[in-house]
Amino acid sequence: MNLANNTVLITGGGSGIGLALATRFSKAGSKVIICGRRREQLEAAKRECPELILIPCDLSSESERHTLFSRVSRDFPELNILINNAGIQNRPPALTEAQDWEKHQQEIATNLEAPMHLSMLFIPHLLKQQTSAIINVSSGLAFLPLSFMATYCATKAALHSFTMSLRHQLSKTPIKVIEVIPPMVNTDLGGKGLHNEGTSLDVFADHTVKHLEAGDLEFGFGFSEKGRLASREQLNEMFLGMNK
Repeated sequence: MNLANNTVLITGGGSGIGLALATRFSKAGSKVIICGRRREQLEAAKRECPELILIPCDLSSESERHTLFSRVSRDFPELNILINNAGIQNRPPALTEAQDWEKHQQEIATNLEAPMHLSMLFIPHLLKQQTSAIINVSSGLAFLPLSFMATYCATKAALHSFTMSLRHQLSKTPIKVIEVIPPMVNTDLGGKGLHNEGTSLDVFADHTVKHLEAGDLEFGFGFSEKGRLASREQLNEMFLGMNK
């Protein structure tokens, strides 16, 4: 993939991995549109990278996803890359305790429904482009779940499965389907300070760009790459070690 001369939509592009990729595509010479729930976060991202185009959008809402698609396809008919990056991570009580189902629904809607629905909405548009791509950002936890975040991990496992099916169905079309599988990265996902021990955001973003430019369709980094390539026996052993 050439990072230049594209028109890119990045969900959850106001911070973290989304913003890191947005700035790299923009600096390479692509037009980049970012969307997210919080306008103030989007505006802060634009101060960091003034070329970014902002669209506030709550991706957990089906109607707002339709509105996003209509606006982007109308205003940016040359759009050729969709990056499904937006995600939220809650830390609910143990499943033996009472649950706030609304928080679980929010994770499912943002982490799974949104990338599935946006992919389906944009496929007819992307098929018209000479070269195009759908890039889904999943997680190493798709392969090795942390049991205390069961819903979050389940959404990422489902996104991995959906991405495999999507890639197979689109294999004879111009649309490349790519899965980026982050390990724990030092971002504010789930709350400030929770991932301070994670991989440097710049290191992971540069790693991602390198693999995109190389044309790789699925890749992780460190822990997530190890999990991606592990045997079932190795996964079982690693899962038990993580969830003591």
